[in-house]
Amino acid sequence: MSTLKNTTPVNGVSPSSIIRASIIQASTVYNDTIKTIEKAEKLIAEAGGVPRGVYRWLSSFGMGVGVFNEYGRDEFRKYHASAVHVPGPEVKKPAEIARKFNVYLVIGAIEKDGYTLYCTALFFISEGRFLGKHRKVMPTTTERCIWGYRDGSTIPVYDTPLGKLGAAICWENRLPLYRTAYAKGVEIYCAPTADGSKEWKSSMLHIALEGVCFVLSACQFCRRKDFPEHPDYLFTDWYDDQEPDSIVSQGGSVIISPLGKVLAGPNFESEGIITADLDLGDVARAKLYFDVVGHYSKLEIFNLTVNEHPKKPVIFVSKSVRVEDDSEPQDK
Repeated sequence: MSTLKNTTPVNGVSPSSIIRASIIQASTVYNDTIKTIEKAEKLIAEAGGVPRGVYRWLSSFGMGVGVFNEYGRDEFRKYHASAVHVPGPEVKKPAEIARKFNVYLVIGAIEKDGYTLYCTALFFISEGRFLGKHRKVMPTTTERCIWGYRDGSTIPVYDTPLGKLGAAICWENRLPLYRTAYAKGVEIYCAPTADGSKEWKSSMLHIALEGVCFVLSACQFCRRKDFPEHPDYLFTDWYDDQEPDSIVSQGGSVIISPLGKVLAGPNFESEGIITADLDLGDVARAKLYFDVVGHYSKLEIFNLTVNEHPKKPVIFVSKSVRVEDDSEPQDK
């Protein structure tokens, strides 16, 4: 998760162009939305950040090819119960936190819409208002068994007083066509992820240079002891020891500038806070030489059409609406 706020001038640069960004790298409280939000508030009081949302590490939900069982069904029931409605009561609390500490927040969450779950990034402004959301368009590997796919209707870039703010979640950052939504002018690109690999920083560095934007990538840091014991859990320890303190997700949160400079992180050691001052003037400096959706594009060869219309599986037509009959008139 990332927070943003205005700060003081640096080397004569006006305060309006300097943004202080903080990322909190921490674990959530397993299957407990209320306690996770309480933890978030304590962390934001320290640095202006909250943990990324409720990524369901470890559980297979009892799934296998042709396998259906009560364990998996009940695991999903618990997971669904801990997900949040957007908008909804759980969204009001982060909005209050944003107002209390006068920050802009981008927070990961598991959203429920009926009985379908989505991996979602939520945006909040410092006045204490929910700004909007981005739903992950393509779940990765077995995530597709528990999360829904999304259309192009939630790929926002918000024009805020602190800069143009957008997000891409985890491995959808690897989708070149998704990233070409740079055309919306994103300046502060938030990339919450569950990828704690050392290679992830390379992807973030490339995006900062390609999109000419600040990249803020937040990853959870969690250990075995952060999860209840269960024989079905598939731990992917980063180290050989399998003790309660063994690392399940090693973090790697990082902040990178449009000029390709690592401003903070990556942190692979522990829960913690990384902070950097972002000079938004670096966006213009870097775009002198490269603007992938501007003067460095090749319009006569390449173009992209993005369908932002919401797609629904069922459309109900009101009885008051007359459906036009476009069939051929018949002779009487």
